[in-house]
Amino acid sequence: MCTEQELLDFMRETAYKPMTYKELEKHFGIEDAFEFKTFLKLLTEMEQDGKILLTRTERYGVPERMNLLRGRIQTHPKGFAFLIPDDKEHPDLYIHANDLKGTMNGDIVLARVSAKNENGKLEGEIVRIIKRAVTQVVGLFHNHDSYGFVVPDDKRINKDIFIRGEGFKGAITGQKVVVNIITYPEGRSAAEGEIVEILGHKDDPGVDILSIIRKHGLPESFPGDVLEEADKAPDTITEDEIVQQGRRDLRSKVIVTIDGEDAKDLDDAVNVEGLPNGNYLLGVHIADVSYYVREKSKLDEEAYNRGCSVYLVDRVIPMLPHRLSNGICSLNPQVDRLTMSCEMEFEPGTMKLVRHDIFTSVIRTKERMTYTNVRKILNEEDPEVAERYADLVDTFKLMQELAMGLRGNRMKRGAIDFEFQEAKVIVDPQGKPVEIVKRERSIAEQIIEEFMLVANETVAEHFHWLKVPFIYRIHEEPSNEKLMTFMQFAGNFGYAVRGKGNTVHPRALQTLLEEIQGTKEETVLSTMMLRSMKQAKYDAESLGHFGLAAEYYSHFTSPIRRYPDLAIHRVMREVLENGGTLPDNRYDSLNARMPDIASQSSERERVAVDAERDTEKLKKAEFMLDKIGEEFTGIISGVTSFGMFIELENTVEGLIRLSDLTDDYYHFHELHMALIGERTSKIYRIGDEVKIRVARVNMSDHTIDFEMMDMKSRSGSRVSFVDARGPGGFDRKRKKRNAAGKFAGIGGGSGGGHNRGGRGGDRPSGKGERSGSGRPGQANQQGGQPGRVRHADESIIINDASQAQADDRTRSKRKRKPGAHKENLEARGSVEQIQVSPTPVVSPDSAGHAGGRPPRRKDGNGSNTSSNAGSNAGPNAGSGTASKETVSNGSSTSNGSSVSSGTSAPNGNSVSLGARPNNSNGSQGSNGSSSLFPAKRGKLDMWGLPRSGNYPKNADDGTDGTKPPRKGGGGGGGRVNRAPKPFTKAEASVPKPSGDKPRRNKKPKPEVKE
Repeated sequence: MCTEQELLDFMRETAYKPMTYKELEKHFGIEDAFEFKTFLKLLTEMEQDGKILLTRTERYGVPERMNLLRGRIQTHPKGFAFLIPDDKEHPDLYIHANDLKGTMNGDIVLARVSAKNENGKLEGEIVRIIKRAVTQVVGLFHNHDSYGFVVPDDKRINKDIFIRGEGFKGAITGQKVVVNIITYPEGRSAAEGEIVEILGHKDDPGVDILSIIRKHGLPESFPGDVLEEADKAPDTITEDEIVQQGRRDLRSKVIVTIDGEDAKDLDDAVNVEGLPNGNYLLGVHIADVSYYVREKSKLDEEAYNRGCSVYLVDRVIPMLPHRLSNGICSLNPQVDRLTMSCEMEFEPGTMKLVRHDIFTSVIRTKERMTYTNVRKILNEEDPEVAERYADLVDTFKLMQELAMGLRGNRMKRGAIDFEFQEAKVIVDPQGKPVEIVKRERSIAEQIIEEFMLVANETVAEHFHWLKVPFIYRIHEEPSNEKLMTFMQFAGNFGYAVRGKGNTVHPRALQTLLEEIQGTKEETVLSTMMLRSMKQAKYDAESLGHFGLAAEYYSHFTSPIRRYPDLAIHRVMREVLENGGTLPDNRYDSLNARMPDIASQSSERERVAVDAERDTEKLKKAEFMLDKIGEEFTGIISGVTSFGMFIELENTVEGLIRLSDLTDDYYHFHELHMALIGERTSKIYRIGDEVKIRVARVNMSDHTIDFEMMDMKSRSGSRVSFVDARGPGGFDRKRKKRNAAGKFAGIGGGSGGGHNRGGRGGDRPSGKGERSGSGRPGQANQQGGQPGRVRHADESIIINDASQAQADDRTRSKRKRKPGAHKENLEARGSVEQIQVSPTPVVSPDSAGHAGGRPPRRKDGNGSNTSSNAGSNAGPNAGSGTASKETVSNGSSTSNGSSVSSGTSAPNGNSVSLGARPNNSNGSQGSNGSSSLFPAKRGKLDMWGLPRSGNYPKNADDGTDGTKPPRKGGGGGGGRVNRAPKPFTKAEASVPKPSGDKPRRNKKPKPEVKE
């Protein structure tokens, strides 16, 4: 009889062509009637699950060979969705809202790839819905007399549920209800449902948490048959049990539990001894839950369905009934308990594991220690606590030595250790939040953490080499795309993440975390690194744990609250009882079931995490409800295209929307994760400290809105288009009027035209988010005090721009004669400068020129000549952007030198700097270095004005920038690689003084007869 996996493997073969059930029956040699019936049932089940397809000609094949994808739908509140394929190697599929065809979040579907967008992302459409994930919806009821609607709490269900008048069941407007879906949405019609439970009014105490419990489908109570089985568990352990099972007696050892003050399910205990040979002996003892929860029992089925215990703000939803979790399975002090033990011997110094032993045991813990008391003994040396546990003080000190040695060894091999603040919301008996307390990670927590980690690794490796079915905790390597994005992001701060080929060892990432510890960018890089990683999960194969830099890792230490731990305890017991192996039939049975347990446990873990986060967000929002209008200091924890998230000292997080930043128009720069002001060049990025005011709290969405303190209106400092071009445009010297009485163009003032501020060039991209802010405004810095530099490699210099903006507005109100506005740059206020990219690298053959272009000179007669004056520069000469000198007769001279002074010469010559200024007088010249944001080409410039001048072409335009040689002229012969023209008005726009133009003959007006 063939199995499901054998059938799938056969159909996935390259030579396979779709077959009928008779052809498949013949291929697999099925002759018995019972086998044939079972085979047909298997085909039907696989076809219903979407694992195989039945064609119109009654032939079977796999979806991937028919250009179809099987996967789970993940919808977005805005209406679109993504298909997460079962094939992990296949990229996600974007599904437009019009192509969802009534699917809801979590549904298992078959989809067809329909297109590939401009970014190379796949788009598709739903072909068939295989399995519905949403059968019940929790939401707020609205009564409309003859009918009603339920607005779902889950925002990913973006259509209301229609309720007929006869299905109200007494519900009134404002109550939270649970709805069973009768018909699912189709086209424009909404889903229809019936009310099955009324939770209470949305403002009643406890209804908020109850709604979250129902929303995630968490069970509140245990079925009767499960409780009956739990009641049969004994309260004590007899000596006969210990002898019959051959358990090792460890009741004489000094074993303790270390947990939080409010913990009741104590499932792990530890002991440490110093051996005569100088080595450490560590014992980790875990409650033997599998002895009381037998496989395929009602207790086991319920634990499998729950997957894990869920720890909400005000309650715990346990995986096992309290009779077991708080009773016979809990390692309470001074009572006998059955355990699974792992003893490990370590060499001091190297912390090398020299010996280990795994066995069944019985223990009796000496004390129920708390993290607080252990911390007081080891760190604070509290005399009262030390006296109370005097006989255990030396044991705890030995534990500290071993734990710190194990931690050092783990860090040395490259494990990644994130330091993020966690908090606990304290609620009163009515469920109202009264305080938010930060969780401390003291030496006591680290001791238990290190002991559990090394025990999990030891057990995983031991049973991996025994080649028995097992469940491992895996953490796959980050994808190359996300890793490269993070490395590029870290490079903006001057940090390099070293790797080999396309891979990066976790040690390199941990080294980076150590380098940034205590720096301003620590929060930024830690957050981005975490986001670049994949999510840890359970798997039947040992694929390693990237974050821990461990080749083998499992979860063996918490069988009371995690089902995978309970499942592998059964395997461990059977292997130990059968001399290190498994019978063949048992091996096949367990091997077939382990992938399903791993998948179910991973899914239930994600549900539990989502529920815990929802309740925490809810109570934090409620905690801030009476603090609207109060002011706080916070840290920017996230930057997006629609605003930035601010985290307060108490870990409460709120959003400042982009529309609420009223002092400027801000653009999101995805690469640097920053918001950059269009006019002021003000920067907001992750890790910056800001002062905020609580503006709004939305209890239906559990969100908090902040507003920035001292935020001025954009209209209060509005500038004209000419002024808004940036400092380079403020001091420009206009050319002489031509014969027609018009200006021939605008000369090059300080700074050059390519650094003008303005809108960003980057366009929106990917998943509905705008991903760029383009070049920042006002990229030149003049006068004033030196700016504050965040990082040497980042070159972000910030100064006060208020005075310069005031001067510019004054200048823009009146016309001025040529030369009348040649003012000293030192007299002007400083302006803000942002240079996000590092100083550009200049090729050897273009030294002294900006971006490889030769300096240009425009003389009085309009002819263009090129000169390389870099060698004539003084001691401050630089190889950056060529500076430009404007002389009083209107001619513009360019050379490659950099002048250390940023002031205007008395004779009216405006001098700008071509490299980073190093002024002794405190003033700084205009920086003309190449910007990260190149000028955009088009008929209009970034301000919507007609472009002036010809932009230079480059490889992006399909040319190499060359022009044919000139035919003579006053420039001393033609040049092949001639410098591009400066940014002036096109020559065609200048009227030619070639004499009087002939008059046009006007048509005579017709005579009007009276």
